[in-house]
Amino acid sequence: MRANTKSQGTLRFAVVDGVAPSIRRIAVGILLLLLMVAGCTHHDSITPQETFSGEEAYHWIIAQCELGYRTPGSEAHRQVGDLIVEQLRTLGWQTREQRFTYRDTPIRNLLAWQGEGPAVLLGAHYDTRPSADEEDPDVPVMGANDGASGVAVLLELARVLDAPSTGQRVYLAFFDAEDSGGLDGWDWIVGSSHMAERWGEGGEPPLKAVVVVDMIGDRDLQIHYEYHSDVELQESIWRVADDLGYGDSIIPTYKYAILDDHIPFLRRGIPAVVMIDFDYPYWHTTQDTPDKVAPQSLEAVGRTLQVWLESR
Repeated sequence: MRANTKSQGTLRFAVVDGVAPSIRRIAVGILLLLLMVAGCTHHDSITPQETFSGEEAYHWIIAQCELGYRTPGSEAHRQVGDLIVEQLRTLGWQTREQRFTYRDTPIRNLLAWQGEGPAVLLGAHYDTRPSADEEDPDVPVMGANDGASGVAVLLELARVLDAPSTGQRVYLAFFDAEDSGGLDGWDWIVGSSHMAERWGEGGEPPLKAVVVVDMIGDRDLQIHYEYHSDVELQESIWRVADDLGYGDSIIPTYKYAILDDHIPFLRRGIPAVVMIDFDYPYWHTTQDTPDKVAPQSLEAVGRTLQVWLESR
């Protein structure tokens, strides 16, 4: 809505016994009042659409890393899980925890949802690797990018996404025990495998699409197509990224085949993709710290997913 300013130019006053000046003042006063009312109506009736903020997401990188190494079974791992659940509930998302034991270690997947309709799941792992085996096997990995970046994007999406208005049920999954593969007999992608195998046992509807985000905070962001990922789903997301001007960072060419948390869902016949920058030079090293992560990269991925979900 906007005021029709053309009416101001049509006002005409006849000067009779000095009355016109007072009438003019009254008329102008009424017109200004109408303009003020129109302006108030405009601002009060329209709720600004929340937009994904890379800076807000980056705050979640810091919050996770300040807890320490989030390796499965550790106190910091328990704390970050509690932090995620608390934030999701504060934002009005329904939550459920999926607990089980793997190699005598307590494992906890976290699931949140809003909205009704066809179900879409966005996922990320929140655990970090117990060994910086690419550099120093005796030191854990901080996981600012490999772990915290995906969680940060999902938590910021939980804040800005109007899931009910998308006509979908949007799930946010935080997978545990993804990153301990090859250590002390552990497998990779333990948490997501458990969730995919048991999907529907808690009354969840069938999934139409799964999008996993992992290592998406690199300052030199280069997310390529991944060979295992569903082609049609992949193309639809990358097309949105290009429309938003992120084509230099989210690149529609193939480069890697990755074993990641999308694989268990693909094995069940569910269209799934992974968004991952596997050219990250600090992968599985002690140098995977918050200074290696850029808010702009988080925003490119988060904003792409927000628009993709809201336009489906």
